[in-house]
Amino acid sequence: MMKAWWCLTVVLAAAPGEAPSEPPASPAGEELSGGATTVFDTTLNAFGRALGNMEPGRWKTLRDGKALFVRDWSAPPEALAGPLTNAQACNSCHFKDGRDRPYDAIGPEAPLLIRLSVPTADAPGGAPEPVYGGQFNDRGTPGIPAEGTVQVKYVPVKGRYADATAYTLRRPHYKFSPLGYGPFAPKTQWSPRIPATVVGLGLLEAIPEADLLARADPEDTDGDGISGRPNRVTSTRTGQTVLGRFGWKASQPTLEQQIAKAYSEDLGVTSPLYSEPNCTPKQEACRAVTQAREPVLSAEMLEKTTLYIRLLAVPARRDWNAPAVRRGQAVFQQTGCASCHHPEYRTGEVADIPELSGQTIRPYTDLLLHDMGKELADGRPDAEATGSEWRTPPLWGLGLLETVNHQLRLLHDGRARSFEEAILWHGGEAEAARERFKRLERADRDALVAFIRSL
Repeated sequence: MMKAWWCLTVVLAAAPGEAPSEPPASPAGEELSGGATTVFDTTLNAFGRALGNMEPGRWKTLRDGKALFVRDWSAPPEALAGPLTNAQACNSCHFKDGRDRPYDAIGPEAPLLIRLSVPTADAPGGAPEPVYGGQFNDRGTPGIPAEGTVQVKYVPVKGRYADATAYTLRRPHYKFSPLGYGPFAPKTQWSPRIPATVVGLGLLEAIPEADLLARADPEDTDGDGISGRPNRVTSTRTGQTVLGRFGWKASQPTLEQQIAKAYSEDLGVTSPLYSEPNCTPKQEACRAVTQAREPVLSAEMLEKTTLYIRLLAVPARRDWNAPAVRRGQAVFQQTGCASCHHPEYRTGEVADIPELSGQTIRPYTDLLLHDMGKELADGRPDAEATGSEWRTPPLWGLGLLETVNHQLRLLHDGRARSFEEAILWHGGEAEAARERFKRLERADRDALVAFIRSL
């Protein structure tokens, strides 16, 4: 384990440099993505910083949560991970609190998840696949085979901008071979997912629900072609139907539930929220190993992990007042990108972590579902999300992905290798914005990318 992974230093804000006189400067505070919680770090540890305004008394609990986040749950002598997993630690996929990448040939170590379900009349979002469950686990332990291997191949998709500049996209095709427990059930639906960065999630959880719902327009009453809507999901803790915020389809309502679900499905680690093993009744050897166990993760351990994630800060923007970046910000608005990637919110009151309260934040998301068209559709519903709907992902921190994770893989399945490719895959509600982008001159396309890189 690299010592740098333990680095969680509060970085004090440096005074911004003098703004150029022309063109006019951006509004004051534009660089503070997380308000007073923002940290100033452009190194490979940029995603691993505590809130810039965090009270010093939280350090011990924060370090305890970090220890759980980087713990190898498969390591002897305890080996508390389940027999079927996708990883051995949280940071196996969220490397340095960011993300890793899917590989050209997906193997047991690849941080690419495959969600599984089968259609059912009883649940709009479908039911788990009867043999393999809700997630395909590509790692097993001695005596208990992995569920199989996923292979991906990419087919080139060629196109041109309006100025005749050529581009090539990649369309992924997936193959499950071999399957460790026999064929999938008829009509099985599956969806690939790459890990997302975990910075700023405490701030997203602190956005008042009313402010998110105020941006929903499911019937497109204003006629702008954008009809974002909330996903309504079940709270594991209360059993009630509540607003979803987290995950590629906003299928989890709280960070606690998102984290407990990841422990369960990715690591096979049970908790008070998910006490059942992640193997199905038809995987008898797996269940025999896990059914007799008490929940591996205590309520206190789940709380500490959740607190750790809630206290991770967002890095400040870089070059935010440069002329090209400001030009790109204007293009971002003009093309319609901000219709879904909403720039700014103010967080509500957070009683247990007041540092998160009342912050003006700039995540560039609405946390709502949008139909992204057939090219990005996975055909798999998730709670109330359809097979072509995805939650608008936050854009903050994207400009540091290459620094922290040494790669740039975007969209839910990592097919896009650049910001341009990600934009060019947009369809459905975002088709008009994509076409405006394709008609831009090269200088304006570059300016738009420079703006995204500044976030």
